[in-house]
Amino acid sequence: MFVIPAIDLKDGKCVRLRQGRAEEVSLYSDDPVAMARHWEEQGATTLHVVDLDGAFTGAQRNLGWVSRICAAVRCPVQFGGGLRTRDAVERALGSGVARAVLGTKALSEPFLDRMLAEFSDQIVVGIDARDGKVAVQGWVQTTALDAFEFARKV
Repeated sequence: MFVIPAIDLKDGKCVRLRQGRAEEVSLYSDDPVAMARHWEEQGATTLHVVDLDGAFTGAQRNLGWVSRICAAVRCPVQFGGGLRTRDAVERALGSGVARAVLGTKALSEPFLDRMLAEFSDQIVVGIDARDGKVAVQGWVQTTALDAFEFARKV
């Protein structure tokens, strides 16, 4: 089995949201770099970092932390959260991450096709699901699209 620890960032801190609700936040650490190093020391071979501010607003607010995490660990880092434009994907990849994770915009076939054509194996599709349906916009909206059908289609 391949386990990838996730570090969710909100306002520069490592947090966990209860069922994706922005107002129900548990703080785990105020040092994302230390958290990334901790996971790597525990044997993580890849890290998954999410900019929750980006997921909710579409604008990355934690990319500086992502760059510092990438510089501090040896394992590859994949990053998502609000990557809804080509420029955002390019900035994410330029920060040192190995892969950009597309969520909400992965539902747009033309956008996904363009990103795959340009960035190829540096693109990952992340599928958030609530009650079997694809959730988007940082879990704020649930679509009518079945998560398993979408996964097969992608």
